[in-house]
Amino acid sequence: MANSSTLQWKGNLSFDAEVDGFHFNIDTSVDKGGDNTGPRPKALLLAALSGCSGLDIVSILKKMRIDNYSLSIEADADSTDEHPKTYHTIRIRFLFTGNDLPKDKVINAVELSITKYCGVYAMLKQASTIKSTIIINQEEVWNA
Repeated sequence: MANSSTLQWKGNLSFDAEVDGFHFNIDTSVDKGGDNTGPRPKALLLAALSGCSGLDIVSILKKMRIDNYSLSIEADADSTDEHPKTYHTIRIRFLFTGNDLPKDKVINAVELSITKYCGVYAMLKQASTIKSTIIINQEEVWNA
């Protein structure tokens, strides 16, 4: 299945992006010449990484009949200094909260996502170092 997006320039450095029928702005900050009306393109890569892994993890845990938890995913990255400025290091943290979460199943779900299923992770790891961490109830239980 092919994916596609369409961007329409709205003026200055702002674009209306359409992806799968959903619209959102892409822009840059005022200090870079934009109007700050939407996220930056590279930051969207971090959201795509988090979303891809998150969808996998929730689906895997559902199949394992694990459903009484909360999940937040945080991602940040460091860019190179030279142009083109790319992410050289990405950190992604999977923060779970819940009573009696089976640590082994949570770790297995995350590992399956980042090593087998998440295409965004697979693409980005070819260009960047990705450091992954799992935190359950504020305790770090795994990192790679």
